[in-house]
Amino acid sequence: MSASTALLETLRRVGADARPAARTALGVAAIDDALGGGLKLGALHEVYAAAGHEAAATGFTLSLALRAAAGRPILWVRQDMLEVETGRIHAPGLVEMGLLPSRVVLVRGHDADDVLRAGEDAARCAGLGAVLIAPWAAPARLDLTASRRLVLAAAASGVTVLMLRCAAEPMPSAAETRWRVTAAPSQRLDADAPGMPAFDVTLLRQRGGAAGQSWLVEWNRDRLSFCARDARRAAPLSRPVVSVPRHGAAGADLRRSA
Repeated sequence: MSASTALLETLRRVGADARPAARTALGVAAIDDALGGGLKLGALHEVYAAAGHEAAATGFTLSLALRAAAGRPILWVRQDMLEVETGRIHAPGLVEMGLLPSRVVLVRGHDADDVLRAGEDAARCAGLGAVLIAPWAAPARLDLTASRRLVLAAAASGVTVLMLRCAAEPMPSAAETRWRVTAAPSQRLDADAPGMPAFDVTLLRQRGGAAGQSWLVEWNRDRLSFCARDARRAAPLSRPVVSVPRHGAAGADLRRSA
């Protein structure tokens, strides 16, 4: 038995008592109200990256995973092509977002079939806090049936599944919510310190609920919570700045300007 298989078997034995509440508040009243009290747990949620904003979408999806996980492990499945196109995961970048690398189980898949198979298996492990699935582009394998299988697995285990979509356009799925994310200008802190990661997020779709709203939000890594943009703070920095949990061709910088 491989180390990863042994870990999944251990997590399966954790049981239903570790399951969190039905929803988790994101920290922004307007968003939580629109979602009926917060992000639904034990469900599938999709995050689409606007063109050129893959880093921002990754940061937002990781933030949702941190809210959903409530201190439990996060399993992150990434397709190899995503790493080629956007860069590798960078551990100090995870810390910048408030996530200790020791809490992440990172799985790499050669193609979409590998990624979806691993993600579905992980979604059945009640001991996980969240599963983040990141395929590349729009593989034919990722159809309505595949999303329904993920929904059923998440509902059975209580584990929240987040699908990060890069280089893809929204398509029919059984997801509870669908978001589009772009980077937003960060507002500098005292002494001109770099501001918190900021996102311009749009709720494209919500099953049984209103959609179409957009919000400017920031991520507070100390509180592990989103917060609304504070108009009383100093003016924004000249360019959008978002913490990036990776490094690639641009070097080892933990922040990317768009």
